[in-house]
Amino acid sequence: MNPLQMVDLKGQYQRLKPEIDAAMQAVVESTAFINGPQVKSFAKSLAAYLHVQHVVPCANGTDALQIALMALELPAGGEVIVPAFNYVATAEVIALLGLKPVFVDVLPDTMCIDPAKVRAAITDKTVAIMPVHLFGQCAPMEELMDLAIAQELYVIEDNAQAIGAQYMDAEGGSSFAGTMGHIGTTSFFPSKNLGCMGDGGAIFTQDEELAAVLKQIANHGQQQKYYYSRVGVNSRLDTLQAALLEVKLQHLDDFILRRQKAAARYDSYFADLEGLSIPARAPYSSHVFHQYTLQVVPEKRDALKAYLEKAGVPSMVYYPVPLHLHEAYAYLGYKSGDFPVSETLCKCVISLPMHTELTELQQAFIAEKVIRFFQQ
Repeated sequence: MNPLQMVDLKGQYQRLKPEIDAAMQAVVESTAFINGPQVKSFAKSLAAYLHVQHVVPCANGTDALQIALMALELPAGGEVIVPAFNYVATAEVIALLGLKPVFVDVLPDTMCIDPAKVRAAITDKTVAIMPVHLFGQCAPMEELMDLAIAQELYVIEDNAQAIGAQYMDAEGGSSFAGTMGHIGTTSFFPSKNLGCMGDGGAIFTQDEELAAVLKQIANHGQQQKYYYSRVGVNSRLDTLQAALLEVKLQHLDDFILRRQKAAARYDSYFADLEGLSIPARAPYSSHVFHQYTLQVVPEKRDALKAYLEKAGVPSMVYYPVPLHLHEAYAYLGYKSGDFPVSETLCKCVISLPMHTELTELQQAFIAEKVIRFFQQ
């Protein structure tokens, strides 16, 4: 059995090597390394896949969030609501732009932002909501969009972890994660479900005027070369990464299916194991399993992680500390106990290896170690 990894990028590359190498060699031979034709081609292909009108590629997922906020021209000091149980990028860009992050708690089962807590956090200074589609499934977008429309707020979706997930609305329709709010963002970090060989990101919108602004901001604020209509940034997806991503996009449905099958195998091992809970599936969303995250009784989580490490099984804690308790955000005045669900999750979550190359033999080994820990 091959050594276990949280994400087997090498194995995936070896399986797709002829396609990837050919696509990247074509860029090398053309020498069109910046804004080459593959960038536009990938953006067009991704837009078609997601059924969204406009895709604006950029340098990384954090830039995507920042550019999205910049395009909305929100007033200084405006409040933007984000989940406390989350990666830092959302809060980071809000603070960098002179806006105020307002943290709210999450749902205990899906771990996505809680619409009831969002509603309670809205003030006359609230300007936007930034839901995160966490670990591979959608946040409860229908409730959030209804709330945003009623309160005249913007919605920016952080879809770094759930590209390809689909939201099913109450009327039976479906939409891809990242395409329901005013703006959606994603990351192509190598470990993502659609990952490149470096950094990369993209921004989505159905609004043509907003798309034009996003493109300008990502390109130094230029509407045409050397004429600057607004303050912008330099954030490009390079051509080599776009070529790679276009190849991988053709396999994304297969990537998702492989992850879902792996998750179902894990479920079969752990469904009745006392002391942990398998990942909840929201009834309104498919799950593409960027992570397979268990919830373990808090007093055993760290011991389980140490036990697995000793047995050669990697694992990760996403996330060990909720955002409101980090030193960087102490100025906001939050304290321990403010968001009990998020704080509890940080003590009990643990993610197991999850990727497209995971074998049944590897999963059986992983599961045997987890089960043995809880039965000892």
